[in-house]
Amino acid sequence: MLLRLFRRHPREWGPLEWLAVVGIGALVAAAITIAVNVAQGPGRCGDDLRDIGGDCVGVTEDAFEADPGIEGLIGAVADENARVKRDWEDPPSGPRIPYVRIALMMPFTADDHSAMTADMIRRGIAGALAAQRQANRFGGPHYQLLLAPDGRNLDQWEPVVDRLAELTKDTRAPLVGVTGIPSSTPETRKAIAALSRHSIPTVGPVITAANMNSPYFFKTSPNNDQFARALKLYLDSKPARHRGFLVWDNRSEDVYSQNLRSVFERQFGDAYDLTNHNSNFTGTSGTDKGIPQRFTDAVQKICNEKSDTVFFAGRDQDLPAFMERMAQEGSCGRTTTLRILKVGIGLEPTLTGDAPRRWLDEARATIVDASAVDPAWWAGEPKKALGRFLDRFKEIRTQYKLGEKPLDDGYAVMYHDAFTLLAGAVDRTFTEINEGGKKAPEALSIPTKDDVYNTLIIPSIAGDECSSCLVGAGGTYGFEGPGKNDQWAVCKPVPVVEFPPSVHSGDPGAPGLYRTYRNGSKNACPS
Repeated sequence: MLLRLFRRHPREWGPLEWLAVVGIGALVAAAITIAVNVAQGPGRCGDDLRDIGGDCVGVTEDAFEADPGIEGLIGAVADENARVKRDWEDPPSGPRIPYVRIALMMPFTADDHSAMTADMIRRGIAGALAAQRQANRFGGPHYQLLLAPDGRNLDQWEPVVDRLAELTKDTRAPLVGVTGIPSSTPETRKAIAALSRHSIPTVGPVITAANMNSPYFFKTSPNNDQFARALKLYLDSKPARHRGFLVWDNRSEDVYSQNLRSVFERQFGDAYDLTNHNSNFTGTSGTDKGIPQRFTDAVQKICNEKSDTVFFAGRDQDLPAFMERMAQEGSCGRTTTLRILKVGIGLEPTLTGDAPRRWLDEARATIVDASAVDPAWWAGEPKKALGRFLDRFKEIRTQYKLGEKPLDDGYAVMYHDAFTLLAGAVDRTFTEINEGGKKAPEALSIPTKDDVYNTLIIPSIAGDECSSCLVGAGGTYGFEGPGKNDQWAVCKPVPVVEFPPSVHSGDPGAPGLYRTYRNGSKNACPS
């Protein structure tokens, strides 16, 4: 028939003949497309992720292309995931080991305006990988760490959340929780609200804006208000002359900086007259808001007013530029040391290198940081969970480049603790519903996201006793149950760290160690 079709003059063809030719052409085009795709392979993002604006977006257990220096860690997670799957489907020896999934939802690429720097991403992944490896060393269910990139600006979360919701319905190896949520932004707020609508327990390792709350959203880090309370404890012991100055990021969309500014004004506004002594700048987190990091006005006013205490309500990425501008102005005739008060998960290595130390010396200044971690913790003889974490972290650090002082910013520690919180809830749930693990592997009940959430909301601190508290690398702390504290951790240690250091928290002469106390009581935490 085809031969007769092509022998006939085109003008003599009828509708059926033309339809046949069009159909054949479509089939040929589809075959060519399939052949090209097969020849090219799954592409830079693999089979499970989509390329959106140059970022791989979605959820996968496998490796994919990301920023240089991060791909090796992604490959290590993928290898551990493959081993976990193999130990269930085709174990080389011993019984089959069931597993569940926890997703690491965060950016895996960065640029100059991203919420996370490449170093933060590397250290966060390393901390989560250390926790995954530690959890998989023991009995009970094992864990896949799913990689869930949501874009460098955290704005591609919708397809990620949709896929995560689908994975919770897997009866063989369900998704039971999400961690990684890295930054307080409007997009992050939408993402955690969507995860809560799907009833997925989610843990923010490094979220600090006190208004980042949702029913299923747990936070292992202190919040800005709790950080400020630790700074108040410090200032009560070292009040100086109350010549304060507030430097704040004017980006209205930066939830973190706006919340920190309001906390500083509420906690210290009257004592340090911040209403009449402040200046703003445009931070680098975001785009299209003009030239960032213009600190001339702030620095000149600090000099003219002989301020002794500066409250920095901005992100750590912008602080080095402020310090350098301070150094250019010099000590301004101050006879006392200028304290630059900040809050954060830790001391970013970009703040403590040779150049920043020199800038602080030239400006006659010091950094005072209310933090989730203290570098002094791993300078001595670490014990308990911190020691176990450091063992796993050392293995990872010898294999992959994590930069200078990879623990000091606190990201590895807190990402470890966030994963460990979820894994601990899974382990407790699994043991309870399986009568202590006496059943055969094929008959074991696997916890679901709902089971894990119901375990997480059981109060872990009652009176002066700590029952099922998280024994983490960042301390021992817990939660108080549904509706209490907006799911912020209680009794989390909040050290105040000085740079250059004079005394460490806990040393003679140092201010008392603040903990995220319950209901404002200073005697509510187990010793």
